[in-house]
Amino acid sequence: MLNESYDVVGVGIGPFNLGFAALADPLDLDVALFDQKESFDWHPGMMIDGTTLQVPFFADLVSMADVRSKYSFLHYLQEHNRMYHFYFLEKFHIPRKEYNHYCKWVTEELSSCHFGYRVQSVDPIRLSQEETYYEVIVQNVQTLETKVVHAKHVVLGIGSIPHVPETFQHALGNSVFHSSQYKDQKKHIKPNESIAVIGSGQSAAEIFYDLALDQEERDYSLSWYTRSNGFFPMEYSKLGLEYFSPDYTKFFYSLDQDKKDSLLSEQGLLYKGISADTIASIYDLLYEKSVGGVEPDLHLQAMTNVTNIVNDGGKWQLSGKQSITNEDIMIEADKVILCTGYKQSTPTFLQDTYVVKDELGRLSILEEYQIETIGEDHGGLFIQNGELHSHGVGAPDLGLGAHRNAVILNKIMGHEVYHVQNQNVFQSFGAKILATT
Repeated sequence: MLNESYDVVGVGIGPFNLGFAALADPLDLDVALFDQKESFDWHPGMMIDGTTLQVPFFADLVSMADVRSKYSFLHYLQEHNRMYHFYFLEKFHIPRKEYNHYCKWVTEELSSCHFGYRVQSVDPIRLSQEETYYEVIVQNVQTLETKVVHAKHVVLGIGSIPHVPETFQHALGNSVFHSSQYKDQKKHIKPNESIAVIGSGQSAAEIFYDLALDQEERDYSLSWYTRSNGFFPMEYSKLGLEYFSPDYTKFFYSLDQDKKDSLLSEQGLLYKGISADTIASIYDLLYEKSVGGVEPDLHLQAMTNVTNIVNDGGKWQLSGKQSITNEDIMIEADKVILCTGYKQSTPTFLQDTYVVKDELGRLSILEEYQIETIGEDHGGLFIQNGELHSHGVGAPDLGLGAHRNAVILNKIMGHEVYHVQNQNVFQSFGAKILATT
């Protein structure tokens, strides 16, 4: 049963808003989270066997803000009698499958999670001379019944959506699909077909490796094309990881927007590259398959910018350019898997009449993750994983989720309920004047 009014309404139940609800649970806050899905399921299309998180296990929902929380991953292990199993595993990076199960467990422990509800609108209203709230209309996706609830604060956690370049959108279906649909669409791949994987990041690498493992048995040809200059690893040095810290976020936020946009364009390998372990696994597999002079029907090609796709007699013809020599490229494939990433999504229910946007149509976001509103203060309207342009590369990183939620909750509560630690890194990002004697 839904209440008429809440302190906080969360839109979307992904890891970030779920972490918010977990950290808010022991506080004096009435919270409700809504998601149109029937249950929690984190990137089900990429739940490939053997894949792991790219961050350590303590980048869970709560630990980076409160290690004592009962919603930590370690407490999950204890509740599921897996402490010694994990102890003997001796790994920081846990299976993606287990992270998903952990998050599902948290949703079952929290009474604030409401699945099967679609948020239709979020509008600021004045209930009295002193109180400004948000009116949130939610619809039950099964019964189509709607309900109006009021909230002092709203936290948007709808995340990003799959990105498909416009020139490929007309071809989408069972034979051309985004990587987010891989698990469901893999069953449509038949023997003797040709498969083209397009993209340069971790998803492309995981899909190529998964298909390469079965390639000999299922007898299909497999190719991987990327416009990048190579199949390069993600930056994962210890000092490189310090860019995913509250310190760097604070430094980035202080920059002019032109400098922010310029920096982001140069930082792709901080969050778009391939893990070194995955590259090593692919190379080892290629090496093993080539023993005895065998030439496996596998092809990898960088510096290839695929720009067009047409259907020719049941096969897809992909065309483009070799990025360095500008030579024409023509690729033929039965199946095309587009590992073209994700883009930030601005919900349609945010009206331009009350939110501030920049000249590129991006939300104006204040340092404590509030969306800037027009005119009077409409109360707290916050966003999660929608602030890449304002706060930098850490926006989608699971390791900063608990920190961001601590900042948001401190703002909502009006005092520090979760300690936000400064000086988390050894390096300085801005100018630091050294005292001389």
